[in-house]
Amino acid sequence: MKQPINVQARTVEAQPPALNLGDLYYIFFRHKWMILVIFLAGIAGAAGFYLTKPPVYESEAKILIRYILENKGATPAPGTPSGSLVMSPDSRGENIVNSEIQILTSLDLAGQVADLIGPEKILAKMGGGNDRNRAAAVIRNGLIVDVPQHSNILRILFRHPDPSMTQPILSQLVDSYFKRHVEIHQGVGALDDFFSRQADQLRSRLSQTEDDLKKLRTDTQILSLEENKHTVMAERERIEQDLFSAEAELAEQTTALNALQKLFPTQPSLVQTTTNTLVPSEVVDRYRALGVQLNDLKKQRSELQFHFTDEHPAVKRLNEQITLVESEKRRLTEEHPTAASMAPVPQAVANGGKSETDPATQYLRVSSLEAKIKVLTNQLEQVRSTANRVIEAEPAITQLQRKRDVDEASYRYYVSSLEQARVDESVGAGKITNIGVVQTPSPPARDIRALLKPVGGILAFGLFGGLALALLIEKFLDQTLKRVSDIERLVRLPVFVSVPDLVWQNGHARFSKLSRNGHSSSNGHSSKAAGTTATNGNGNASAMVENQAEVAPWDAQHKLRSYFEGLRDRLITYFEVRDLTHKPKLVAVTSCNRGAGVTTMAAGLAATLSETGDGNVLLVDMNLDRGVAHPFHQGKPGCALSEALENATRDPAQVQDNLYLVTAYETKNDKLPRVLPKRFAHLIPRMKSSDYDYIIFDMPPITQTSVTPRLAGFMDMVIVVIESGTTGQEIVKRANRLLNESRANVAVVLNKHRAYVPARFNQEL
Repeated sequence: MKQPINVQARTVEAQPPALNLGDLYYIFFRHKWMILVIFLAGIAGAAGFYLTKPPVYESEAKILIRYILENKGATPAPGTPSGSLVMSPDSRGENIVNSEIQILTSLDLAGQVADLIGPEKILAKMGGGNDRNRAAAVIRNGLIVDVPQHSNILRILFRHPDPSMTQPILSQLVDSYFKRHVEIHQGVGALDDFFSRQADQLRSRLSQTEDDLKKLRTDTQILSLEENKHTVMAERERIEQDLFSAEAELAEQTTALNALQKLFPTQPSLVQTTTNTLVPSEVVDRYRALGVQLNDLKKQRSELQFHFTDEHPAVKRLNEQITLVESEKRRLTEEHPTAASMAPVPQAVANGGKSETDPATQYLRVSSLEAKIKVLTNQLEQVRSTANRVIEAEPAITQLQRKRDVDEASYRYYVSSLEQARVDESVGAGKITNIGVVQTPSPPARDIRALLKPVGGILAFGLFGGLALALLIEKFLDQTLKRVSDIERLVRLPVFVSVPDLVWQNGHARFSKLSRNGHSSSNGHSSKAAGTTATNGNGNASAMVENQAEVAPWDAQHKLRSYFEGLRDRLITYFEVRDLTHKPKLVAVTSCNRGAGVTTMAAGLAATLSETGDGNVLLVDMNLDRGVAHPFHQGKPGCALSEALENATRDPAQVQDNLYLVTAYETKNDKLPRVLPKRFAHLIPRMKSSDYDYIIFDMPPITQTSVTPRLAGFMDMVIVVIESGTTGQEIVKRANRLLNESRANVAVVLNKHRAYVPARFNQEL
């Protein structure tokens, strides 16, 4: 009977939980009387505070700080007394001015003023006594010092309850401040001994640092750290470059020699030509290698002499190496006199030319290159050793130099300060403070501003305290659903119609007057259905004794008639949009608590549906299923649901054209199951074959034990009536979860809604 519907069609789009303008309007107008009472209480409290607060009097003075003279400056500024350092306030009146504020507000200065004025006079109107510390605290607490923007003027305010003491205390405070300023900034002779001791200590420390630096340079043979580093790096780069060139040339000459020996295998080598002599071949080779090495060293020395003097360490090392090679060559000559004639240095090797085709010449060139590489390798090791020595000594030398510079700067500072202090002491510096009085302490006047802050705080509490309390109640303490926006935002269920509380709208009267016959009825939330005597499980009158003075929900005179019609139209539109054309359509009306107005809504909906002319409408009271008295209509016994499904036996259930009212009680001849869900399941086929267009069920409230969630699965629509301001949002959420387990389509009717917001501010339809 029920077509599957997308779950998204049964919910509304989630709205952000933040407050919007409509929420603020609702909170304000709903709690307007509480807010007004709290605001009036704030006004009364502010007025009481103003009238009961003892008066306070104030006096004002202003002083100008042109600049500050510090007596212990290291370097005097041009045009200032010797030994004085000028410090001016910046463009915002900060820095130096702030230090003067600290002097003015110090407890020591307040104590001096208390001693001069007398504690008993200061405390005369504050409880009396002669406690000096208490009097000093009163002076400091009553003192306010500020700096006007972009100025170096101090504005001094002093507050005291005794008008006769306000001006004298401030005058004495300004005078004492001048003396205290001179003592702090321009004291003479207090630091002379300190400067002298510091200068002696720094002098001794500087001498010791110089001795340590001299000893370290002597041990490491480093006169200038930067110059030595530059020389070592340059020499290392040169030797490495020569070594790379020699190794490359050696590889070239060795390859050429091997090639020549293959081309001229019969040509005697240089060594073979000398085998017939008395000189060994290795001596001849050594003599030739020494000649080549000596030529290379002399060439290197010539290149260095273009850049350095003969005293340079690199030039000295080359001279030493040349001397060693020459002495070795002389030794070989003395031991083998014929070695010089047998082993002349080839012209190609001596001139640095290219190798010729003579294998002997190539052999000599290879030997000389090997000797050269060996010498260059030894030189590189020596240079690296020197570089390591410089690197190891650099931190110690740098640290000593840095320490010497710091000690020297400190020593000069203290010596200069000591000399300035002696000069200042001789000329009597510090007698002029460069601080002028712009305004002397004014006569006492009552301080109104001291009352503005607490009075304003009380008024602000009265104004915003009520709003904050109302917000606290609405958002945290009162968790009931009161508006359509609350349901859509918090529960996310569609609201078909919002029914107002007519009793509340008519001045909180119990009964409202009808415009036609003067009959009285309830506000429509628990109205009476004429023709029955039983009461439903919701606490509302679903069946009442026949009484012409009562207006039933299906009567045209009922004050909620327009809302019943609106609910009908929303329900029909819902079915049409979702293409639900089967008959009958089953609609359940229930609630989450008793007294929400379920019976009224069910009866009114059934009555308006019966007036469409599409077919019959059956209203079923599902609350009479357990031993309830048999219903009667117009003095005749009413019929049960099973009887109303038969055309021949349903006449007693007819209330008006196309509208029938029955209950779910059991008849004597009823053979259906007694358990209501099973009984209902057996009635479903008979409902389908009936001629009813709509069957409206007045269901019990949704609880954990009620049958409503179980039967909701048989319904095409379940309408939950929520009583505004009574039903909690968590209860509705739990009820919605129970209904969702039965895959029921759920909509909401908000009943007894109170419109606190005026029409022009209302943000809801």
